[in-house]
Parts: sequence; structure tokens; C-alpha cells
Amino acid sequence: MRVLVVTAVAAEANSVAAGLALAGYTPLDTEPEAGHAPAAPASPQTDPVRAPASSGVRPAPSRPTSPAPPVRWRGSGEYRVDVLAAGVGPAAAAAGAAAALATAPYDLVVSAGIGGGFPAPAPLGSLVVASEIVAADLGAGSADGFIPVTALGFGRDTLHPHLPLARAVARALGALVGPVLTVTTATGTAERAAELLARHPSAAAEAMEGFGVAEAADRFGVPVLEIRAVSNTVGPRDRSAWRIGDALAALTEAFGKFPPALESWTSHEPV
Repeated sequence: MRVLVVTAVAAEANSVAAGLALAGYTPLDTEPEAGHAPAAPASPQTDPVRAPASSGVRPAPSRPTSPAPPVRWRGSGEYRVDVLAAGVGPAAAAAGAAAALATAPYDLVVSAGIGGGFPAPAPLGSLVVASEIVAADLGAGSADGFIPVTALGFGRDTLHPHLPLARAVARALGALVGPVLTVTTATGTAERAAELLARHPSAAAEAMEGFGVAEAADRFGVPVLEIRAVSNTVGPRDRSAWRIGDALAALTEAFGKFPPALESWTSHEPV
């Protein structure tokens, strides 16, 4: 079984990797697989940072490069977990996940990282496994309030993980199962938090990548999960109250337990 874990940033990917190491997984070589070309080195002619400021010549834009390949980990038997830091936000997450899915066969995709928790169900340091992955700000504003994209008739705003597996993983991790909202602007006021809860009263957490990863997985016909470690409370922005280190530690602990839970599940029921 091969699993793709998509995070936003390297710190999250490193926490996932540390958890996999705790679970007995070992890193494979880091050579790119087919379809992942190594990035071309910048040159003075194409690197705008290096171009002489006094030359009078407008520097050429940097050449686009392929995304970095996932870091691959091997477990017992045929179990593999590839970890990819795809970037912040649903667009980067979708692009990174889709690029990986296009170059290798996967049986499961997991969006993982830290996020904000709605304080009643998901306090700081807790874990949330998504029961629904919701694009909470995909739609339109109006004088009567927010109109979701589904009401506009242009698409969908909710994707569903493999719920029996989500519940099994949550039990193994000691995590809450509940809706996780994907937002493109992290909540920073009490008013915004209240608005989200009014539209999604059972929401447990918010993050910025889950729906993008889920869309990519759905396009490739691969089941998806989302796992979030809560680093801050959804509400007024207060950086002094953030517990990013604690959340990353919780993410490591979660992925120390995730492979055994997955292996136990697939030993008797397919994903």
C-alpha cells in the first residue's frame, strides 16, 4: 500500500517524517522518480537576483521548475508513505498533490499539518481527523451574506473522506472526528469565527490546504483523509497564544501511530 501525505511547509513534513521514524519506517533514497526533473540551477543570465542592476537590461524571468519530489519512507512489507511539502493554500496543495498523483500510483492521500481549532471541540494541542473537508470561503458575497459555490450552481464546496477509515485512524490517534474547513484567509477576528460557525456549526478546525488536496485526490479516484494538530484557536489573531511547537509535536505523535492504524485497517478491509 502506498500513501501520499501532503503538508504545506517543511516543518510539518519534518514532523510527519519524525513520526514515521518512530513507527519504524525508514527513508528510501531521495532520487527523483520518473516525471520529477531536478531543478535547473540559476545562472547570471536568468536569475533576476544576480543580474547586474546597472546593466540597463531587464532580467529574464526565472525558468519554472518542477516541484520537489516527495520524500519516501518504507514500512513493513509493501507499505510506503511519501511525504510532500506542497506549499501554503489550496491552489499550491492541489497542484502539488496532482503532480505527485500523476507520476506514481497511490492508494490513499492524506492532507496533514497544523491548523486552528474551534475551542469547544478542539482545544490547543488536540488532533482532528476530518469527517468532511469544506471549502468554507468558496463562493460569493452578497447583501444578504455569503453564498456558497454550491448555491451559485458552479461547483461543490464539500468533499468526503473515507469515513470508516477516518474513524479508525481517529481512535488510534485519540483524535476528534469533525468537519475541517479550508480557508484562503486564516480567521483573525471573533466576528469571522462566529460567521463560520453559523454556517458550519459542527466545524472542529480550519486550515488552508485540505480541500485542494481532496480535489486532486478525487480527480485521480484516490481516497483522502485530513489530519490536523491544533496550534491556535480560531478567533481573534493573537500570536502570543499560538502553540506551534506543541502542535508539531502532536503531529509527530500522530504519525507515529498512523502507520500501525493503517496497517491494522488494511489487514481486514481495503481502503
